[in-house]
Amino acid sequence: MVEISSTRAAPPSPPLRPSVGSVELAVRLLQPLDQLLEAGQTAKAEVLQLREAANSFQLVLRLQLDNGQSSTLQAQSSRPLPIGEQVLLTALSATQASLRPQGATSQALQQLDLHLLPTGSLLQGKVLDSQSQLDAQGRQQFRIVLSLLNTPLAGSQLLIDSPQPLPNGSLLTAQVQGSQQLLFLPLSQQLDQLAVQQQLQGQLANQVSLQPLLKALPALLQAKGLPEGVQQSLRQLFAGLPELEQLSNPKQLAQAMENAGSLLENRLLSGQLGTLPHDFKANLLRLLGQLLPHNPQQALAQAFSLGQGQGSQALPAFFRQALGALGQSSTRQPAGFPLPTRLLQDMEGEADLETLLKLAAAAVSRLQSHQLASLAQNQTLPDGTQLTTWQMELPVRQQQDIVPVQVRVQHEEPDKASERESLWRLDLAFDLPPLGALQVQAQLLRGTLSSQLWAEQASTAALIDQELEHLRQRLKAAGLQVGELACRHGMPAQGASTQLSHRWVDETA
Repeated sequence: MVEISSTRAAPPSPPLRPSVGSVELAVRLLQPLDQLLEAGQTAKAEVLQLREAANSFQLVLRLQLDNGQSSTLQAQSSRPLPIGEQVLLTALSATQASLRPQGATSQALQQLDLHLLPTGSLLQGKVLDSQSQLDAQGRQQFRIVLSLLNTPLAGSQLLIDSPQPLPNGSLLTAQVQGSQQLLFLPLSQQLDQLAVQQQLQGQLANQVSLQPLLKALPALLQAKGLPEGVQQSLRQLFAGLPELEQLSNPKQLAQAMENAGSLLENRLLSGQLGTLPHDFKANLLRLLGQLLPHNPQQALAQAFSLGQGQGSQALPAFFRQALGALGQSSTRQPAGFPLPTRLLQDMEGEADLETLLKLAAAAVSRLQSHQLASLAQNQTLPDGTQLTTWQMELPVRQQQDIVPVQVRVQHEEPDKASERESLWRLDLAFDLPPLGALQVQAQLLRGTLSSQLWAEQASTAALIDQELEHLRQRLKAAGLQVGELACRHGMPAQGASTQLSHRWVDETA
């Protein structure tokens, strides 16, 4: 783990928007740099020509290299630059660069704006400089200047403090852990993490809450005029949902978690076909298969080929078409817990097969977002602790309602040489009428269970607070030692502090 330098307080960085007078202006090169400049290198340039095009500006730049040679480049910019303007060109890649007026100073960032780079985002950068110095305790550390190559901060410089020296020119990938903390990924993990993050962002843009589909499900079971295959798939989907009372039984709870959809791909690979009738994700896919012939996207049925192992590649494209404009959303969303609530239109009046198709497709994307979020949070912490995460969503029946319950289980297994104890965490998020939205965080360490609950409604928080002693006695009767139990009004804070490496109760102190 490295820390972003905090030698003096710095305000959060505002969103970077290129303008004529801005310090940094990102441009797209219309011809590759080839061997002229490597990523992270800077050279002087002069604007020779300017021509306005559709929604952009064409620039001709004369690049002055350090070896005395010059070269002409064509670039595309979102803002005009005056002819004759002297700029500094920094290469971000073979076809991307940033321009900065030579007279302007570019101050290195000392903290990250988590609105631009939410916790879990991946940064790529190139080391420009690495200098040794002593910290306040007299220990040696290294001040690193990093040139960022991706994200909205591409072209900016970031100042970080590292316990180890980093060679100048080396390319690095790091995961944002907080506004002033980065976790650099080993080379063996970088490609996997980048692929997971890319897929996760796409699924988050497509997913919506399960609530609209689950709310409509009881009425759809009674609806007339639906195709027989669709009705049968709806009945099978409903029959596979557990009752809320069943979750108090450990075996039935384990069964419900196994059937939540997170293990579908593993079941298919291992040939456990007998379990598929009870798998929530498998039943959603069956429903989609029945809906497709009754919608204009009939050709998309050919994209479904789970049995041939093509589902992971075909499904994202299918969702983008099935969800239309929803899938084209460019809003960046964090992959935190719980997943953000996004709603598609509810089904009104008679059953609308097209709307049902969109809701079902978005529900599958929601489940895949949980699966990818689990993979994104699995990592080795700086002290060698292995963090394993299982994240899922359980739809449960409560009388006439069907309520989705988001679940995250985390296990921290310390390195064998460490004296730390193994830690289990459980996070729950659900909305039970009439109690309203609730979130639960619990942890089990050295046989002691501690928990905090948050209730959005003040009356619910007061009710839970009165029942905490009863909960304590039930937990003790189950053979557990009980530590802190508390309930608060409101919701847990999201964003600035990452829950991947932060314990809200420090039992090791």
